[in-house]
Amino acid sequence: MKEIVRAVIAIIVVCILLFVANDFLNKSSGKAGSDTVTIFNWGEYIDPDLIAQFEKESGYRVVYETFDSNEAMMTKIEQGGTSYDIAVPSEYAIEKMKENDLLLPIDHSKIPNFKNIDPYFLDLSFDPKNKYSIPYFWGTVGIVFNPSLLDGQTFESWETLWDPSLKGQVLLVDSAREVIGMGLNSLGYSLNSTDESELQEASAKLKMLTPNVKAIIGDEVTQLMINEEAAVALTWSGQAADMMWENEELDYAVPEEGSNLWFDNMVIPKTAANLEGAHAFINFMLDAEVAAQNADYVGYSTPNIAATELMDEEVTSDERFYPSEEIRDNLEVYNNLGLKMLGKYNELFLEFKMGTN
Repeated sequence: MKEIVRAVIAIIVVCILLFVANDFLNKSSGKAGSDTVTIFNWGEYIDPDLIAQFEKESGYRVVYETFDSNEAMMTKIEQGGTSYDIAVPSEYAIEKMKENDLLLPIDHSKIPNFKNIDPYFLDLSFDPKNKYSIPYFWGTVGIVFNPSLLDGQTFESWETLWDPSLKGQVLLVDSAREVIGMGLNSLGYSLNSTDESELQEASAKLKMLTPNVKAIIGDEVTQLMINEEAAVALTWSGQAADMMWENEELDYAVPEEGSNLWFDNMVIPKTAANLEGAHAFINFMLDAEVAAQNADYVGYSTPNIAATELMDEEVTSDERFYPSEEIRDNLEVYNNLGLKMLGKYNELFLEFKMGTN
């Protein structure tokens, strides 16, 4: 009988120890959330000095992780495991996360620096009244090119990419929405098209581009353009700005047929463990001086109108990266196409990629 009692007591003690250990591990990993802000962001998308500054000013410890696609980010948040307090999705991903009940509403009373955001970037269709998201960066999709390696092409039109003289000289980003969207825009169609005939026409036209394609790659495009190993690349405006900083020969253009106008916003995932810390971080990033420093470091366009007043006018007046409202009105924001149609875009993109190998 005594042995049974001892065994029961031992089991109870072990259970208590496991509970205490689990609680400690949760706190130390940020799951308890009281002193930690866990951030999930794109790679190289914040000035590291600002993380240190936020930690010093707020008293919170930052756990910082990165992702390379909206889809990867959403999958990890859906799976749980890590209690991200902040994530930075693009507009169509925000729509999808709302549909899947993955976001918490933002308490605007805790973000006084919200007043610094240009009204143009607020109350957009993917998140009316900014209930779930706060603008972080914005930009365009276009063409970065090296005039010294070209025969006078300036890329006012997407059609120029098909010029036979560019054989083996064009780099494309490894992304279905950008590449299929480019094909659709080159034909005068919407980059959100769900029309089967338009998509097939765009696919056929992209296959005609194959001889000109040097590679379909990710971040490697930056160094290849800087090193002048290719003449032209389809890319995002901020990535183009980084290339142009390193190689002054490069230029950037958004073709007149139209392109993508994108927005990346800060959100609070539903699994967040530190709501106070999340709001504190958002408000910190919206401070005019902080946002200006971040934009200078990252290279993308800031929606923070107070920040632009502190930045170099040569940068903020450059319409290649801060296009006027008139130019922006000719651009399109990506819609959430739904799982079936997104699958179609990915299928057409994969066919095209296989044809370029």
